[in-house]
Amino acid sequence: MVLADRVAIVTGAGNGIGRAIALAMVRAGARVVAADVDGGAAKATADAAAGLGGKSLALDTDVGDLAAIDRMALRAVEAFGRVDVLVNNAGVTRRAGIMDLTEQDWDRIMRVNGKGVFFCLQRVAREMIPRGGGTINNIASVAGKGYVGASNAIYATSKGGVIALTRLAALQLARHKITVNAICPGVTVTALSEANLAVRARDEGVSAEEMRRRRDAVIPLGRANEPEDVAALAVFLASPEARNITGQSLNVDGGLVFD
Repeated sequence: MVLADRVAIVTGAGNGIGRAIALAMVRAGARVVAADVDGGAAKATADAAAGLGGKSLALDTDVGDLAAIDRMALRAVEAFGRVDVLVNNAGVTRRAGIMDLTEQDWDRIMRVNGKGVFFCLQRVAREMIPRGGGTINNIASVAGKGYVGASNAIYATSKGGVIALTRLAALQLARHKITVNAICPGVTVTALSEANLAVRARDEGVSAEEMRRRRDAVIPLGRANEPEDVAALAVFLASPEARNITGQSLNVDGGLVFD
């Protein structure tokens, strides 16, 4: 129970990596605020947490809306008294070539992956500073390090920004005993990634099964992530054992990127 008595907010907790992180943190002893733009999905995660014997609060939260971010932080403190951990996981993308991307794609992706991450970090840090510290984990991507299989160039740009933000935030929040790190997943099996895989398979004229085979063949360890692979690192970085790790961008990718 390495997170016993800690309070964690996980954004994008309704599905995929966010859901896996929220439940892993509950198993590790944390009380978890499951925040998601889909309130029903957030509630499903909170219900699953309750089934594990944990305490959880579901919040309908659009991280692109500063008022919603403020409500999220206030509700977390009202429910559990403080916030010790923030996992900035909410993110969006779509599979597209650079010449097919639009202004609407830029605004949608940057609103969540850029603006949302920054202002969630800033708002929750305001709760952590008076309490003497905390841990912030930003979910970036190997796409932000130049991975050639990125879903699109805007998504890669947003995740590169998350990595840069992580480093600067780690430096500026260190005096407040707040650690800030980025987790950079590689290919991870989620509903979103499967939808992107289906688009790629259609574009290349092959079956989804063949596309999965090709995907896994270029991963040195031969397998894509399960969400739980990413969740395990998120739990470690939120634990006391990681107290002297900050400003890092750590890959979980089966060896796709060595950086």
